[in-house]
Amino acid sequence: MNSNAIGIVLIVIGLGLLFFGIQASDSFSSELSRFFQGAPSNKAIWLVIAGALATVAGLVKLTRRRPSEP
Repeated sequence: MNSNAIGIVLIVIGLGLLFFGIQASDSFSSELSRFFQGAPSNKAIWLVIAGALATVAGLVKLTRRRPSEP
């Protein structure tokens, strides 16, 4: 698979995970967790972290230059 295609796929997956993580942080169970523990649910936190990492990895993959072969 082409390096640019992998980068684009990582960005799309990362943005999807970020979207679902933000949605999960607004859910009822996350609100209960925030009320009792002071933080959103673990699921919401992990989705946002994974989404951010995948998005950054995709951006790095797209912007990194490949060394020229002699």
